[in-house]
Amino acid sequence: MLQKVTVTNISTGKSVVTLIDADTEEKALIGCGISGNESASVENIVGLDETVHRIGLKKPSVEDRAQFFSGLARCLDRNIGLSKGLQLQSNRVKSPVYKGVIGDMVCSIAAGEKLSEAMAKHPALFPDSILSLIMAGEEAGQLSRVCRRIGNSEKKASKIVAKLKNGLIYPAVVIVLAVVVVIVMSFTLVPAMAKLFESFHAPLPLGTRALIFLSDILIHQPWMAILPFVGLYFFFKNWGRFCSQHWVQDVALKIPKIGLIVRKSAAALSFRTLAMLVDANVRLSSALAITAQASTHYHYRTLFNKLGEHIAIGRTMHEGFLMESHWLGPDARQICGLIELAAETGTGTEMLNEIADDYEEELDSLAGQIDKIMEPLTIVFLGTIVGFLIYAIYGPIFSLGDVILPHGKKH
Repeated sequence: MLQKVTVTNISTGKSVVTLIDADTEEKALIGCGISGNESASVENIVGLDETVHRIGLKKPSVEDRAQFFSGLARCLDRNIGLSKGLQLQSNRVKSPVYKGVIGDMVCSIAAGEKLSEAMAKHPALFPDSILSLIMAGEEAGQLSRVCRRIGNSEKKASKIVAKLKNGLIYPAVVIVLAVVVVIVMSFTLVPAMAKLFESFHAPLPLGTRALIFLSDILIHQPWMAILPFVGLYFFFKNWGRFCSQHWVQDVALKIPKIGLIVRKSAAALSFRTLAMLVDANVRLSSALAITAQASTHYHYRTLFNKLGEHIAIGRTMHEGFLMESHWLGPDARQICGLIELAAETGTGTEMLNEIADDYEEELDSLAGQIDKIMEPLTIVFLGTIVGFLIYAIYGPIFSLGDVILPHGKKH
């Protein structure tokens, strides 16, 4: 349930409105981060009003998760109680969902539950990889250390994600503008052009016929002009689900530069997760299974599942990596060498962290160049649209001479 909390400063009289996604007023008040010199009133947002508000609602982000765990680790380091430490994170996170979850976790801990049990109720925000780390931290008495490691890892991820998003703004704008241009032309230029061409009774190229067909549809059914924008909205909204398809991931790996970003991002996440799990003394077989589940690319998901099978029958990690190295792509030989070094020196956690650091540094460098990487693809897309329009509009014009002055006509 979406709730609107109006927080008023008693000293100054100024009010701030905060949206909280919580199921009770008590949780909403906790999630808004109210302090001692403030009063608050809660109003439920229901029906159509809630639907409208949720359209523009800020979604939970990697940055929110990084801020949450970093702040919680700082509180635990200073022996601040867990319940109070969670409440102090209410003003650090920006998403109404996270604010509501904080309120729910505070109530769960007040009822005697562990932090891991409270987090387990919200798998969308705290996946199994994080939940396992929290459980291991609770058992080892190192919860603050584990939270700090998660916070640092998420901060690195948030910086990379921000660079990637910034680099994708330009292609997204170009795609939207291209759709707008085609729709506007379908309502204005194409109908006049169609009348001209029909008056000569000349055969039209396929591209021209397709453009006229699209124009006829939009003129007789104008509401269909919004369909491309609805399609783009759902495409970007379900981007994660679309990218999880195996054939999409295979195609992405074959695209120059883009394939490197996809592979290195998946590898960095996988090896960082495994390093944190091993460092938290999670059993290796369980750590591999959790890492496989947390992996964003099915190549690495398959790799770590296979490694778990090799470990289960008594093989070493190095042997497993050698047998499944084909999932690692061009970095396979280097990774296997590092795993062998870790096995010989007994520095498994350090080596896994080193592998993750290397991938993250390379990914950060590539993410900084994403605009230059996407520019050629954007130009190809734009050139295709422009070329099609030029062919569809001017192609018949070049052949009008044959219609106006047929071959064999004497001057």
